[in-house]
Amino acid sequence: MRGRPAWMWILLVIAAVGAVPAVMTDPFFLRLFTEALMWIGLAITWDVMAGYTGYLNFGHGVFFGVGAYTAALLIIRAGMPFGLAAALGGLVAGVVALVSGWPTLRLRGAYFAIGTWALNRAVGQLALVLEITGGPDGMRLPPFLRPQFFAWVMLAVVGATFLALWLLLEQAPFGLKLKAIREDESGSLAIGLNPARLKLQAFVLSAVPAGIIGGVYAYWITFIDPSSTLGDLITDQAVVMAIFGGLGTLIGPVIGAIVFFAFKTYFWAYLSDYQVLYLIILGLAIAATVFFLPDGFWGAVTNRLEGRRALRKGLSLGEAAGT
Repeated sequence: MRGRPAWMWILLVIAAVGAVPAVMTDPFFLRLFTEALMWIGLAITWDVMAGYTGYLNFGHGVFFGVGAYTAALLIIRAGMPFGLAAALGGLVAGVVALVSGWPTLRLRGAYFAIGTWALNRAVGQLALVLEITGGPDGMRLPPFLRPQFFAWVMLAVVGATFLALWLLLEQAPFGLKLKAIREDESGSLAIGLNPARLKLQAFVLSAVPAGIIGGVYAYWITFIDPSSTLGDLITDQAVVMAIFGGLGTLIGPVIGAIVFFAFKTYFWAYLSDYQVLYLIILGLAIAATVFFLPDGFWGAVTNRLEGRRALRKGLSLGEAAGT
């Protein structure tokens, strides 16, 4: 998608999805709708580092959790309005990414993945022992019983995030620079790029919207604790969604998030007694995707369509040469 048609399609989809809360007012459906949007946002922000830069961040959930705790503290302790608190949650998450990214982004491959996982665990343990965060008892926020409001807010945040990432990663030189790092970091340095600065910018870019989403989640769900906002499952599910959908595509993680959220909802509705099985399925899903769909679902679809177009073009050229 390029130019004006792409803008038209993106805005049309966002507008169509935005009409859903106005039509479907059932609280249970709105809850599922809002959570699905949340996972879409986490999947596409995780893809910034993994899909475009080539760095697997297994601590992405820390930005979500930092945003959630920041917003909760500002709302409870300072009486700050929800919108400002959520925005500052994203800002604090960006600062955490800036500070933690400077040392961790010096690592590569599995070392970076382990380093970011350790960061997530460290922040989670910190939230467990600090009195200000409520420790293991968590924090309870004042309820705001407006399911439609949160559905629209989450859509606005995720929709704006998708548009911003599409502009920066698909339409601007910034995305090409990140892809150059992904393909050959040493080569990108040789052509005049600054990989260290670009990776740090991408890290912060992925963190800020994840923090805002965390802030919205905290006020929406009214209760947070370390396991629900800083647990490994936050990152793990975003990883599965993005890899299944297709890395480096934006639309791929959206598809992956929808498919796996639907599966998650079905699983917990009918197979909640087999919690360990859910983690096993997640692991098998990653392995199967890497083996059978190395480019993800969306990558496989686009590759197939491109192959058909190339075949038709070849046949047309052959017919023209024969005449």
